[in-house]
Amino acid sequence: MVLTSDIHLPEESELTVPEVNLSSAALRAGSFHLGKHCEQVNNEFMLCRFEEEDPRKCINEGKAVTACTMDFFRKVKNSCLAEFNQYSNCLDKSSGDYSFDYCRKTQGVFDKCMLEKMNLERPPFGYFTEVRVHDSKRPKPLEEPKAVYPDATPALPEDAEKKPARFGSRFFWMTE
Repeated sequence: MVLTSDIHLPEESELTVPEVNLSSAALRAGSFHLGKHCEQVNNEFMLCRFEEEDPRKCINEGKAVTACTMDFFRKVKNSCLAEFNQYSNCLDKSSGDYSFDYCRKTQGVFDKCMLEKMNLERPPFGYFTEVRVHDSKRPKPLEEPKAVYPDATPALPEDAEKKPARFGSRFFWMTE
C-alpha cells in the first residue's frame, strides 16, 4: 500500500487503550470461555474488518473487543481466581507448547467454577468452527465502483487470430 499525504492516519490517542497484560498461558487457559463471552463483539469486529477492508475504520470495534476481554478477566478474577491460576499454571509448566492434554483435571475444576459462578459453560469441541449468521446493526458499506483508467491497454478484438501456445498448454489436464 502506498501512503500519500491524502491518507488520514489516526492519532496515537485514538489508538491507545489499556492492554490485556496476561501471559500466554493465562490467555490460553481462558480462551474458550473468553471466546464464548465476547463472541458478539468479536464477530462484529471481524465483520467490520472483512467488509471495510481498512483497519482504520474498525478502531472502535477493536476497542470494544479489548474492553470485553478486560471485563471478562476481571469477572474471572472476582469469581474463579484460584481455579484459573491453578489451570494456567498447569498449562505453563506441564509442557513446552501449552498443551491442554496434561491439565484436564484442573480444566474440569475451572470449567465447573465458571459454570457455577459465572453461568458460562465451556463451548463444545468444534463450536468456533460452526457456521453462524451474525446480525449487525452497523450498515453495510457501499461498494466502491471499480476504477476505470482512460489510458488502459486495450484488449484484443474478439475476431483476432489466436494462435495455439508455442510449447503447449500448462493446463494439459483440462484439454477436451
